[in-house]
Amino acid sequence: MTTFQDREKGEEARFAHDAELRFKAEVRRNKLLGFWAAELMGLTELAGRQAYAEEVIASDFVEAGDEDVFRKISADLKAKGVAVDEAAIRRKMAELVPVAREQVLAEG
Repeated sequence: MTTFQDREKGEEARFAHDAELRFKAEVRRNKLLGFWAAELMGLTELAGRQAYAEEVIASDFVEAGDEDVFRKISADLKAKGVAVDEAAIRRKMAELVPVAREQVLAEG
């Protein structure tokens, strides 16, 4: 019985660890996406880019999934007169997922 309980605890710990990594990678992806969009909008100061990236991160807590982040980026780019289509934003979001995951894993 102890072996089963140990295995169960190990699985629970692994699940929690994987969930934490997914969360950190998602936050990192949003940060990278924010930097990308800030650059497109012409934000040249590091402080401005960082502040915008924080806004993008915060926007992800509006609802489950990525649509809240997509809407923020899309609306902000349009408001600044930057012509980026929906597909390009979604493509960038997808491209940044493995990059963010690698960065989070490298940090330990």
